[in-house]
Amino acid sequence: MAVSCKDNGCGLGDEQLKAFLTKDTSYKDDLLISGIGQCKGAGRIQYFHHFSALSIDSTFRQGTDIVRRQMRYSDLQKQIDYDDFKSSPGNDGDIGTLIQLEQFKDTTRARIAHGKTLSHLFSAPVLKERMLIAFLQRLVSLESRLGDFEFEFLTSHWNSEDQVETLKRSDLPTVTASPVVQVEERDPRSGDPLGTFQSFKLSHYQLDAAIYDLPENAIAFCAKFSPVRNITPRYLRTRTEQNNPVGGFHHIVLIESDFLDRHVNEQRDNFDNIPENIPTGDLFSDAKLSYGSIHEVIDPIIYAMVTPADWKKEDVLREISDQFGISEAMLADTSTRIIYGEPAKAVVERVLKKYQERVIDETAEIYSLKEEILKAEPDSDEYRKKIDEISWKYTSSLKNFDMANLSQLIVRRAAIVEILTLACDKNLAMQAVAEGVRRKDEQIIHNIFFPMRKDSQDVSDHDIWLLSEEYHYYDYIASDIPLANIKWNDGEAVFESDIDQKFQELLARRADDNSGKRPDIALFSKEGSAIIVEFKAPGVSTDEHIGDLTEYAHLLAAKSGGKLRKFYGYLIGDTVNNLRLGGSWTPFPTGNGWFQSSPLMDPATRQPLGETYFEILHFSDVIDRAKKRIGVYQQKLNLNFDKAI
Repeated sequence: MAVSCKDNGCGLGDEQLKAFLTKDTSYKDDLLISGIGQCKGAGRIQYFHHFSALSIDSTFRQGTDIVRRQMRYSDLQKQIDYDDFKSSPGNDGDIGTLIQLEQFKDTTRARIAHGKTLSHLFSAPVLKERMLIAFLQRLVSLESRLGDFEFEFLTSHWNSEDQVETLKRSDLPTVTASPVVQVEERDPRSGDPLGTFQSFKLSHYQLDAAIYDLPENAIAFCAKFSPVRNITPRYLRTRTEQNNPVGGFHHIVLIESDFLDRHVNEQRDNFDNIPENIPTGDLFSDAKLSYGSIHEVIDPIIYAMVTPADWKKEDVLREISDQFGISEAMLADTSTRIIYGEPAKAVVERVLKKYQERVIDETAEIYSLKEEILKAEPDSDEYRKKIDEISWKYTSSLKNFDMANLSQLIVRRAAIVEILTLACDKNLAMQAVAEGVRRKDEQIIHNIFFPMRKDSQDVSDHDIWLLSEEYHYYDYIASDIPLANIKWNDGEAVFESDIDQKFQELLARRADDNSGKRPDIALFSKEGSAIIVEFKAPGVSTDEHIGDLTEYAHLLAAKSGGKLRKFYGYLIGDTVNNLRLGGSWTPFPTGNGWFQSSPLMDPATRQPLGETYFEILHFSDVIDRAKKRIGVYQQKLNLNFDKAI
């Protein structure tokens, strides 16, 4: 296959030849050549990606002389220089340039053909359609310079008749709409509005599919009158919508701006220094406009342009309301638009995310009030006033948190409690194992609280709140991971010990003997506390494992180099022999649990290592505590979840 392109232009003169030979696209902008600063260029390197041979035959006027300049390139050459062009006398009637590409590469054919014949991909009708899309905005914008132009596409194939298609000025469609919008600039550091604006023009061509048989729709950011960044998938989400008429029309939407012209890169295939959002988090960025702020303004306009007339927003709104409980008032409250092609679930996610961001902002204000409380006298009138302020502020936050989101949280937690209840009673479907098959009851219960052999750097979705709400927010949580592997702070080892040598020697034998031991779940706080959780399968007596908690506390203290001083331990099962508990254990007033608090001393040196607080709990106690916490929320929300669980 060979491709050639001939024009009747001014020819490849000295300045044009310099533009061809230099790799810097912006060099062309400074040349005194009419219109070249508004040129995207064909991408010369693409010639050599696709073809092995290139020839140029150009005739131009130089003063009173007519000069013919020729060059031929093949893959064996390493570069193209000025000396590769040979000059000779030319004819006035030949002024113009012919570029011919030959020896189409097999690797390129395999990459772009995808089983289709080249005679189809490069047929005259397809080339005409591609040209219309790629150059529509340039042809319309430069028509005063181009005049009554005409492009002729001729394809010849050994096994078929020649095809000829012509693209004329009269073939160009008229623009359907061309609104101009203003996008406000923002402070690069804070994101605050600056009160200054950039103008963007949107040119919409709505083309009747019966007349314009285009291969696809096109929506793009433009620069120098050429499409640069394709954003069609943002508005037409499926390949079917992108490649076919929408409501009987093909749509071309071209977005232009002086701002985009200034930020287009040298290759003119993307833009520089336009971040996704402001602030960017980049200390060196001075960008005042982002794609996010541009889309915020242009999205409603483009959606109105390309949305089919038979699409009904009310249908999506009904689905959002019926399936997810999101009302139209909530959409208005969060300024959330229902847009064409977006599923109901995605709209709901955007609504809830906006409410979540509000809660985060207002939670920060609550914490600032707490800081003020710390400075007040607890028995003063000011203290009571601050408590009232926090109460009202929290009540306001609950409104923004929204009933649907809060209800989902409570339903989920109620479901987790029910699953834990079934697991402890061995009533989950997966616990119905055949006789002789090893049971996994402890592993099942373990995974309900926190996934086994994971840590909080691997997973954020867990249910350690079943034990205590505050543990849900500890700095680091590890489940059934060897102590030597536990790290936080971007890889810092928790147990890198700097303890004196003698103390290490005293503890070395005990640490080495138990180096394989590890707690089921361990939680760590940078304030110096550690929580140890040990599960025992239903039917296993927990009193036989009381020493595990103390042993773990010694190991963590010895390995932490003094970082950890307070140790909270939980031994959780469903069976305990009270007679085997020493006098240091105290029963809880309610439930079946026991607790113990004591200093942690090295048994050999009696040197204090920290403090311990241990509890022996039945699974039923954990379940009861969790149900009571959920019950309060259910009562406050006036919700009944009996049917949901």
